[in-house]
Amino acid sequence: MRTEFHQRLDHLASDLARMCALAGVEIERATHALLQGDLEAAEDVITGLAGITELKNRVEHDAFLLLARQAPVAADLRAVVGALQTAADADRMGGLAAHIAKIARRRHPARVLPEEVDGYFAEMGQVAVVLARSAQEVVLSGDVVQAKQILQDDESMDSLHRHLFTVVMGADWRHGVSAAVDLVLLGRFYERFADHAVEIARRVIFQTTGSKLLDGGVGAP
Repeated sequence: MRTEFHQRLDHLASDLARMCALAGVEIERATHALLQGDLEAAEDVITGLAGITELKNRVEHDAFLLLARQAPVAADLRAVVGALQTAADADRMGGLAAHIAKIARRRHPARVLPEEVDGYFAEMGQVAVVLARSAQEVVLSGDVVQAKQILQDDESMDSLHRHLFTVVMGADWRHGVSAAVDLVLLGRFYERFADHAVEIARRVIFQTTGSKLLDGGVGAP
């Protein structure tokens, strides 16, 4: 019975890792759509969200079956409940990539980004991809050191977001209110994407060590 239980947990982890991987693919595509004005890429991201949500639904179904049939306690219960929470985080990461793609689609064929902020979004996109891939790996490995690295990498996203906000709110901004609103929203979407990866990392640390980090998590999107 315990062997079957842990095999099912492994299947959950595999699906969760797949969700994180897909979120990484979608944020990379969304960034490309944003920077290049690629309408086809934007449509692919929006359509691709269904695949992540389908996996989330499968994780939820399998996790609830485990809770009902196995009645896990202690660390096993923590792992199953954590899988449900991680599935929600990974699904939101996919949703945030889709939000970015929708802005690119809405503004097409016009460019969303003024040239002077292209570099910020290119770098935020790169950081987001790294975070998603790292989340994929730690979900499978339970590696606490790598999970803590995600928290450190998130600081790069926070720094980029702060600098972007300074540019948009600066006296030299000459692109109007509409462009400023788009950029503030886009920056927030990337920041939230990173925050969900951080939540996954925190959860892995808690499941592995039984200890929570002191600086807390993130709120709802």
